[in-house]
Amino acid sequence: MEKLITRKEAAEILGISIATLDAARNNGLISYVQYVQNGCVYFTAAGLQEYIAKCTHRATGISEPVLAVLRLLSLFLPA
Repeated sequence: MEKLITRKEAAEILGISIATLDAARNNGLISYVQYVQNGCVYFTAAGLQEYIAKCTHRATGISEPVLAVLRLLSLFLPA
């Protein structure tokens, strides 16, 4: 069985506040373990990794319109 991580530990690991962690949990963004309704909430390392993956956005680079503006601006810069 995986080690269960408390809310405080999970927030520290993720670098977010407990309030932000609770909001993510309440919005279904992170999985959790709760044995009894209104009881303590725990997280697993796998659940934290899944949350990090969901929140990770890849850089898309510079879009073509931005490149066009940069090219245009370069015409006005001294060489």
